[in-house]
Parts: sequence; structure tokens; C-alpha cells
Amino acid sequence: MPAQTMPTSIELLIIIFSALVILSILTIKLSVRLGIPSLTLFLVIGMLAGSDGVGGLYFDNPALVQTLGVIALVLILFSGGLDTEWTGVRPVLWNGLALSTIGVVLTALLVGWFVSWVQGFSFMEGLLLGAIVASTDAAAVFMVLRARNVKLPRPLAHLLELESGSNDPMAVVLTVALIQLMTNPTTNLWDLLWFFLIQMTVGAVAGVAMGELIRWTLNTLKLELRGIYPVLSVAFALLTYGLTAELHGSGFLAVYLAGLFMRRHSVVHQKNLVQFHEGLAWLMQITMFLILGLQVFPARLIPIVGVGLLVSLFLIFIARPVSVYTSLALSRLSFREQTLVAWVGLRGAVPIVLATFPVLAGIQKADTIFHLVFFIALTSVLLQGPPIPWMTRLLRLDRAPQEGRR
Repeated sequence: MPAQTMPTSIELLIIIFSALVILSILTIKLSVRLGIPSLTLFLVIGMLAGSDGVGGLYFDNPALVQTLGVIALVLILFSGGLDTEWTGVRPVLWNGLALSTIGVVLTALLVGWFVSWVQGFSFMEGLLLGAIVASTDAAAVFMVLRARNVKLPRPLAHLLELESGSNDPMAVVLTVALIQLMTNPTTNLWDLLWFFLIQMTVGAVAGVAMGELIRWTLNTLKLELRGIYPVLSVAFALLTYGLTAELHGSGFLAVYLAGLFMRRHSVVHQKNLVQFHEGLAWLMQITMFLILGLQVFPARLIPIVGVGLLVSLFLIFIARPVSVYTSLALSRLSFREQTLVAWVGLRGAVPIVLATFPVLAGIQKADTIFHLVFFIALTSVLLQGPPIPWMTRLLRLDRAPQEGRR
């Protein structure tokens, strides 16, 4: 079927978008039955609707994908922070920070070396790809667990939530720093270290400050219209990202921390706010995965299937375990618990969104990197997702933890 250009009629765009969202939601039942995270099916629907699929809709706009992806990630991370209990995070704080810093860097280095070896990339190009795929997606993990009615010990569940919320900003900063180094050869190591320090410090301070400000504002205003509170919280989330980015900090880190610290103490209409942002996060995830699926050209995946599978297997069985065992070497987690953390490091939408950064920066081999990242994320979910319940039983971690532990 010949590819068709995207319709310009607003009515047709609304029909197409709403139909794809409804179809995506209907596939959730299928994903539960198959034990595959529904986000994968959202991607497949986007691919089928795209230029190489049965829909034949030609879509190639990395700038729009990146813009929508950033907005979606802001709202998803804010919701993730809101949904994370501070009392549960505190005992695993240092383990989570170790995974989101040491773990991300080690993953990037190992994958970078391997890609440069098997694909013929330069080490910097391989390192860039490694940084892009270094972050994990806890949402995909918990979808599989809920579908199979498997419950992780609470400390592990909180650790995975904290890691996924805090390693996204780390991966973004590392990706942006490497692109800056590749596009501006005069950049030196000190410049990169300073860039990293400013990004993380400003992001952390701004996130904590904005979280406290949002909570104080919501509790003080006492608005008569309850429906305004969710609108105000969305505006604050977007404002947090924008202000932090303008101050050269990590907006993604700030948004996650803002949600986390806003929830640290009680806030007015808290239950409704959490439910609203959970629904909004779902809409953002579906939208983002559909658009990412549209942006991918399946015909371009065929030439990189062999290399992509090798890199994905290396990431699953070597890079991720090495980074986890190293990061948690000083923790009190048992080897079985560390092994489960290593296995459930599924990749999600963030790497695919980050893969648009090299495309817009004009990096050589950017298109290959984008499609490799897409393939790696897809195979990570398909290969690691279904066996998670089996792994939890094998490691004897599919039962409630003892109270007061850790």
C-alpha cells in the first residue's frame, strides 16, 4: 500500500488520534492475557498505522516527536513522583541513587564498547547509544506483575520505582553531554563535569523547592472549584520543568522530585490529584508510544535486526547485571534480590525519545542509532517482560516481605 501523507484536516486528525487511542486501550486485555506490557502493543499499533504499515500514514517529524515526548515525560515523571511514597523510598534511597548514577554510567560504557565492536561505530557513537538505552521503565515491569497477580517485596518495588524515576534524568544529561562533545570538539572534560554538576544540582534544588511550593499553594488557596486543583498541578509541573531548564538544570529530575516532595506530606484533594495524574500519565504514555511507532520505519529495522538483537542480549545478560551488582555491592540486598533487580530493568519510551536528540543534532549515523534504540527497547520488553513472574518465583521473591526489614 503506498504511503499517504498525514491528513491536514483537524477533523480527520482528531478521528485518527482518538481511534488509535481507543484501539490501544482495547489491547490492554490482550496484553494481560499474553503477559506482554501493553506499551509494546501501543508501539505496534503506531507502526501498523505508519508509512510501512497497513495504515500507510507517512509521518517523519523528529522535532514534533521530541517536543511531544518531552511534554509527555514531564507529566509522566511528575505522576511517578506523586505515586511514590516517601516513607517507602527513604530506606532504599542510597541504593536507588547508586543504580541511577553508577548503574547508568556503567551501562552506557559497556554497551558503548560492545556496539563499537560489533557495529563498527566509533567509541563515542557507541557510548551515545549506550547512554540513550541506559534508563529503565518501571511502569512496564509493574504492568506485567499486575497482569500475572505477582507482588514484589515492598522494598524491591520501591527501589525499582525510585530507580526508574531518577535514572531518566541521568540518561538525559549524559546523552545531551555526549551530543555536545560530538558536535563541539572544543568541549573538554572539565566542561562536561561542570555541565553535569550544574544540571543535577540545580535540578535537585529546584525540584525540592517547587514540590514544597506546590504543596503549600494547593493547601493555602482553598479554592471552591475542586476541578481547578488538577489543572493547577499540571501547570506547576510544566512550570517546574521550564524554569529549571532555563536555569540550566535537569528539568526531568526537578519534575520527579517536585511530585515526590509534594506528596511527602498530605495535600488537599490528594486522592483525586493522584488519580487524575495517573490517568493523564496513561494518556501521555499511549500518545507517546503511538507517535513513536508512527515515527519508526519498519523497513529500516530489517538491516539492523542481527546487530540489534546482539546488543539487546548483551544489555540484558551482561551490561545490566554488571551495572546492578556493582552499584549494589555495598547494599544489604541479597544476591537473589539483586538478580531480580538486574532482570527487571526493562527499557521503555525514554530511550526512544532520547534517540531523537542525535537526529535533530545532525549526528552521523543518527538514523541508525534511532532504529537500533527502538529495536533494543522493543526486544527488551518482549524478552524480559513475560518471564518476570517466573523469575520472581524462581528466586523465591513472590511473597510479601517481612515487616520492618531494611
